[in-house]
Amino acid sequence: MPRLSVNVDHVATLREARKVKEPDPAAAALLAELGGAEGITIHLRRDRRHIQPRDLDLLRMMIHTKLNLEMGTSEEIVKIALKTKPDLATLVPEKETEITTEGGLDLSQEDPRLKEVISLLHQMEIPVSLFINPTPNSVRKAHKLGANVVELHTGPYAEATSFLDSATELERIAGAAALAKKLDLEVHAGHGLNYQNARKICLIEEIEEVSIGHSIVARACLVGMKEAVREMVRLVGR
Repeated sequence: MPRLSVNVDHVATLREARKVKEPDPAAAALLAELGGAEGITIHLRRDRRHIQPRDLDLLRMMIHTKLNLEMGTSEEIVKIALKTKPDLATLVPEKETEITTEGGLDLSQEDPRLKEVISLLHQMEIPVSLFINPTPNSVRKAHKLGANVVELHTGPYAEATSFLDSATELERIAGAAALAKKLDLEVHAGHGLNYQNARKICLIEEIEEVSIGHSIVARACLVGMKEAVREMVRLVGR
């Protein structure tokens, strides 16, 4: 069964709502590890809407599992990543007007900047993941670009409102995962996963890691971070 990486962005969202010092995403990350998380994910955005550089520095020093840094390709963010050296850099599309990431990277067109950033990260021996839509073309493009990992966008599956739509999206994800594995890519999945829908994703044998954030943070508001993570670990069957 896949590893669970807990995204603590929305702990920082709660803090930034009041521009105060608490709750601290670094403290939340340590509790998540105690609850059984095998990785911590954060997204340092250009607009700094939640995670701040100070959080990244603290997490790099404190956590005992694996730090996955979601990031865009702006010069400033790339410089920070090269200095911090996360255990994994996940390149994601980023729009200032979006509430959260709306889809996978558009790999249909050549993007010299994307290739450049992947090369820079590899030069510092930082493994690279590309957040992509679960299509054969995206998987092949990610492989061609030299990615080590693909994270399959599970948003349409999570948002499906009928059994047929859900089954169709699940089949797309399973097909993309199988192709990625065949191309020797490590396969992750994430976006919109929660306590109701994550289990079926975790039954896809090629998926080695799932990244879940908002649902766990929301549950943690009621039962605490350690217990919320424990519940999800039990659910994914790790």
